[in-house]
Amino acid sequence: MSTRIKINEVAPDGYKALFPLESFLSKSELSSTHKDLIKIRASQINGCAFCIDMHTKEARKAGEKEQRIYALNAWRETSFFTEEERAILALTEEVTLIQHHVSDATYKKALELLGEKYLALVIMAIVAINSWNRIGITTQLMPPQE
Repeated sequence: MSTRIKINEVAPDGYKALFPLESFLSKSELSSTHKDLIKIRASQINGCAFCIDMHTKEARKAGEKEQRIYALNAWRETSFFTEEERAILALTEEVTLIQHHVSDATYKKALELLGEKYLALVIMAIVAINSWNRIGITTQLMPPQE
């Protein structure tokens, strides 16, 4: 792989502009489990190796079960996830794959289960990780090999 720019060095102010959103989300009532599921699932869909590595490690450290992490890309095929988590994962997939739009059914189910305020936080978390994924993928950011 070729070496690409380090956005945090080339455009530090632009890079740092994403941090206030992360700070807002970290202080919000959005659960760490929900944040982790959003970050991992969007990163899987986008194929961001750096983010998958980082966020699966964070999730394990926070107590997430490895079985759920391993099955996350097949969440519909398991009973490992709550109804709320399933709504969050469905929304994460549709927002991440935005060219197909977010269906009314997915949006209504998430709103019904989560309420307006929590749904807004979920949407912001999905937007945030998709931004980070696009930086990581475009600049070929690689996780350290252990």
